Amino acid sequence: MLYSINSIIKTFFERICQMEEFINKITGFIPTLIFAILIYIAGVFVNRIILRIFAKGVERSRMDQTVRKFLESVIKIVSTALILIIALTVLGIPMTSIITVLGTAGVAVGLALKDSLSNVAGGVILLINRTIKVGDYVEIGDQAGNVEEISILFTKLVTPDNKGVFIPNGVVVTSAITNYSSEEARRVDAVFGISYDNDHRKAVSAIEEVIEAHPLILKDPEPFVRLAELNSNSLDIKVRVWVKNADYWTVYFDLIEQVKETFDKEDIKIPYNQLDVHISNENGA
Repeated sequence: MLYSINSIIKTFFERICQMEEFINKITGFIPTLIFAILIYIAGVFVNRIILRIFAKGVERSRMDQTVRKFLESVIKIVSTALILIIALTVLGIPMTSIITVLGTAGVAVGLALKDSLSNVAGGVILLINRTIKVGDYVEIGDQAGNVEEISILFTKLVTPDNKGVFIPNGVVVTSAITNYSSEEARRVDAVFGISYDNDHRKAVSAIEEVIEAHPLILKDPEPFVRLAELNSNSLDIKVRVWVKNADYWTVYFDLIEQVKETFDKEDIKIPYNQLDVHISNENGA
């Protein structure tokens, strides 16, 4: 009986000593933990300063906006990883262990996020090839809009009706891309139908006068205005003019409106679909 009591008391004091030792370890670890947290906070603050300095330097160097945003994303990710590694090192975790864990995690994440890695590779390809850049009006697959951002993982388009479309970079680089902004000039195509009762030469001259008077239509390449097709109910005159890329829609709508006004003044008729119905009387009545 006395032995059991002594054993219990001994065990009790051993537990107290172990708990005291554990508390001492925690108490001794708290300053290190606080120091690591402070280093992380300071690192985040320094990271923001670096990004601001980078942004100002880019503005002075007039670096392309596409490259700038991509590099900002890369710098942010790399610097955040470095801050975490430094903070973990301060906590006493050996660098070799950190590297081993990062390597293992990298393999696991790489297998789990292989599609995301293909998007990263796609972003790098877009950056190198410069197929598209921020501000371009493009058509990617069945989506069209202005390129607002090319990040590490996706490309953001803003459609004409102000919708944001996010396309993975892996999809972008494997899709057919139509870039309407890549060339300095762009061609405006239009077709105007006139009645068979009108003189097509008069209509061609009227259209040429509209083109000649418009200040945004380029003289070189030379505008094209010719009778192109004899339809069932109209004579179709095809028009091709060249404009600066930024003036495309302005000239397109101006051309439609001004040609219509000119046709009205010159009494040139624009036909509409008609159906002639002939009724025959089989009885001769």
